Amino acid sequence: MRGTVPEPEAPPRRMTARGALFLGVGAMIGAGIFALLGEAGAVAGSAVWLSFLLGGLVAVLLGYTCAKLGVRFPSSGGLITYLVEGFGVGRLVGVASWLGYIAAIVIVCSMVAVSFGSYATSLFVGDEPAAWWDNVFTSALVVVMVAVNMVGATFVARAQQVIVTGVLIVFAVFICVTITDIDVDLLAFSGYPDVSDIIASVALTFFAYLGFNVITFTAGDLADPGRDLPRAMFGALGITATVYVLIAIGVFGTLTVTEVVGYGETAIAEAARPALGDAGFVVMAVAALLSTAGATNATLYAASNLTAMLASLALFPAVFSPGSRLGRKPGLLISAALVLLVANLVDLSSIASVGSAVALMIFVLVGFAGWRRRADTGSNPAIVAAAIGLTVVVLAFFAVDTLRESPETFVAIVAIAGLAVVLDHLTRGRAAAPAQAGAGS
Repeated sequence: MRGTVPEPEAPPRRMTARGALFLGVGAMIGAGIFALLGEAGAVAGSAVWLSFLLGGLVAVLLGYTCAKLGVRFPSSGGLITYLVEGFGVGRLVGVASWLGYIAAIVIVCSMVAVSFGSYATSLFVGDEPAAWWDNVFTSALVVVMVAVNMVGATFVARAQQVIVTGVLIVFAVFICVTITDIDVDLLAFSGYPDVSDIIASVALTFFAYLGFNVITFTAGDLADPGRDLPRAMFGALGITATVYVLIAIGVFGTLTVTEVVGYGETAIAEAARPALGDAGFVVMAVAALLSTAGATNATLYAASNLTAMLASLALFPAVFSPGSRLGRKPGLLISAALVLLVANLVDLSSIASVGSAVALMIFVLVGFAGWRRRADTGSNPAIVAAAIGLTVVVLAFFAVDTLRESPETFVAIVAIAGLAVVLDHLTRGRAAAPAQAGAGS
């Protein structure tokens, strides 16, 4: 049964369109550009810029669908609200909720926090540091961003604007010094892989745009969601796509594919060395710290709103509800604890692939929800259909490539899906027990 999703609480609407835009840009840029260039390069070669362009197209089409749903059903519950409005509170939405939470909150935030720890260690500790230094900086970031989010949405937005502005300034300098001195032979079409490989890599580069869904969680805090949400959504995606494409051209026009793959998450900083020397590496490392901090901040903000709404629908345990024994923002605290555990104890080397695949599954469902409610939202059917179709195509190419090249990643995706089913079953069982007890008394 579909209907309007109740808000778990009625917070003051203190987020502006500009604040939501900066929140989205910070979540996207920090979530993928540093960690993904090497992994995407291993699949798409020097055509990674094209992969980022296609990934941006997928994100824009999905962003249109999400913005239309967000205007019609403004809620701090974001994507899950749209699934409820499209399919009702059933098993499908319950499993999708746990899948989305595990992938878009816990896995993404853990990966970004680990990237922060790696860069902080290289900057502040030096060569050959003890392994535990990464854990120290990773954990410190999560704790600090929890404190920022406890203050409130207004402070989150202000902090994000400062962080993102700094990152964009550094990236603008990087783009200017690399684009003007690229080796065009390194970007020659003759060196590109098959089209199927480029399309398969879009699943990876889409992960770098995954943070755009954070913008949907601001709808409950926006003064005028009908005007502000689309502005923030398309503005953030436009800025991010432009930055990604230009950075990819700069990096792959400066370094060979083998070098990019070898450098991994520090490839951007290494690409700055030829033009700016060691100072360029330091500046880009600082940008990495800022961007990963911004992404962690934005993701934890989304976690608080998402889990509160899910608890109000009994899709998540009551301990996530505001006012539980964990205080005003229990979802924030629980999510941060899970991120600390995963980031410090789990090998996240291939987690981007897992997170991106799960996210694409969720967005396919969101697309179908948008299609089912297209009359209510006033959406263009052709655009919604294109969003669904293109996402399915990318997911299919990625699945085939993953089965062929990395079967262990495919197994991990299936395992996470199985965990979501189990968690949904346990949550519903515990929610039903009190109700049955009450009926019998």
